[in-house]
Amino acid sequence: MDTYVSNAIIMRVKEFGESDLLVTFFTADKGRLAGVAKGGRKSRKRFANCLDLFCLASLEYGQRRKGDLYLLESGRLINGFAGLRSDFASLSIASYMSELTETLFPQNVAEMAMFELLRDSFVAIDEGKGIDLVRICFEARAMTLGGYRISLDRCAKCGRPYAGVGRAVFMRNKGGIACLNCEKPSRNNPGLGPDAAKILGNMQSEAWEKIDLTALTADVVNEIRPVLKQHIEFRAGRPLKSARYLK
Repeated sequence: MDTYVSNAIIMRVKEFGESDLLVTFFTADKGRLAGVAKGGRKSRKRFANCLDLFCLASLEYGQRRKGDLYLLESGRLINGFAGLRSDFASLSIASYMSELTETLFPQNVAEMAMFELLRDSFVAIDEGKGIDLVRICFEARAMTLGGYRISLDRCAKCGRPYAGVGRAVFMRNKGGIACLNCEKPSRNNPGLGPDAAKILGNMQSEAWEKIDLTALTADVVNEIRPVLKQHIEFRAGRPLKSARYLK
């Protein structure tokens, strides 16, 4: 049996048999995987505090045959992100981020940038950064990494370039924007001002540390939030289950 060691974020944990755990984890090098931790419910030595939901751990695991569940051999806790479990709002946003990651990335699809985004977003919440800001930065970047970048450079209907002047309309069925001559804002196709469009473009392109969070004013957040909501629900084909617990 080949054995691997990966940094991983624990996404789901279920009881499995009398003493085992069925664990879904997102790794830096192999993407989302599922494995069985033999004796995981009782072992305090091999899995000391490292299989808690949303924690970051170094996991040792192997696979006997292609297509089978992995077997978790041991683990070492790197960061427990205690702040994610400090209140319902933090726990809810962590659940939402995990579900969006699962929606965008099937099992065994590796994406180092997505792993880093999820990890860094958990760090930000754990450190007490504003949940609304963390959420829209995560959504914008995650959708881009998943292949659903919102096109902001020209009208999706007439093709006229958008120079960042005046308002535009987000077209959820196009995955881009339209000019006001071609489309009017509606509930499903919300409007987007030039400042919000610019910042949304930056969030789609840049890593966490390069985002100027001071530019995310309440007005900008309120414009970007419905755009991302419509974008995610349209591409996913449904509202995410965990979204119902968010404000």
